[in-house]
Amino acid sequence: MASIEEKVENLVKDPIENIGYNLYDVEYSKEGKDYFLRIFIDKENGIDLNDCEKVNNAISDILDEANYIKEQYFLEVSSPGIERVIRKDKHLEQSIGEEINIKLFKKDENNLKEYKGILKQFDSDYIELEDNIKIERKNISQIKKVYNW
Repeated sequence: MASIEEKVENLVKDPIENIGYNLYDVEYSKEGKDYFLRIFIDKENGIDLNDCEKVNNAISDILDEANYIKEQYFLEVSSPGIERVIRKDKHLEQSIGEEINIKLFKKDENNLKEYKGILKQFDSDYIELEDNIKIERKNISQIKKVYNW
């Protein structure tokens, strides 16, 4: 059965693309007593507040009509940012050859809890950075793109 995130992604992808944006990711989470549905959008020249408002207006009624989420929630539309979170294989594919930061749930056999390096390749079990550093995906809590200021 598809998760709420997958259902929402399938529901809003075309309407978002039809008005000129790319759907980067969908995140549904509970923070304290509140639920949040976050829609991350992107386009070639970046995202501003007007873009977020335009997408919000385009998808609000669609989300209400589908009624996938039974709890009251806050809808947030935003850019994934320069140092964006990488959660999906398609994001990893786009990041090959780029610098990423990997955080682990707990320290590994090298006594490290974080790695930074150039993404070389990945598969369903491992992420490989330059210098033959292989990290098991099941141990990864977060991956982010690194932007060198």
